[in-house]
Amino acid sequence: MSDAEIVNEGNGIAKLPLAAALLALVGLFDSIYLTIHHYTGENVPCSVTGGCEMVLTSAWSQIAGYPLSIFGAAAYFVAFSLALLAAFGNRPLWKLFGLQTLVMAGFSFWLIYLQAFVIGAFCQFCLLSAATSITLCIIALASRFWRS
Repeated sequence: MSDAEIVNEGNGIAKLPLAAALLALVGLFDSIYLTIHHYTGENVPCSVTGGCEMVLTSAWSQIAGYPLSIFGAAAYFVAFSLALLAAFGNRPLWKLFGLQTLVMAGFSFWLIYLQAFVIGAFCQFCLLSAATSITLCIIALASRFWRS
């Protein structure tokens, strides 16, 4: 399947970009959830990893006083928009989506490194975001090599 076929399968909606758009919504909701908790001052329930508060209140959790989750929400919204537009046939936006998800996945690997080796704790919501952005990148990369 060529790049053009992935982005426009003839029926008007390409399945891979549509799946990516839906997955980007997972990251968007996760980021919005963390942003709301940041601004309301509520603790995030952390039943799986137990280290959410350590991660979310660390020196690495903000840029210029803004929580990383707000930047994540913006990135996921853009990824969602690009993927959705690509699903309806805008091939250049699918390529831009691929570039954006590569940056998002790279940043996610950096944040996982920080959690593991600098902070010494993991946040399950942060790990969900990382898994989402890495999966989005894999989808974008796989579309480059997809063959029918």
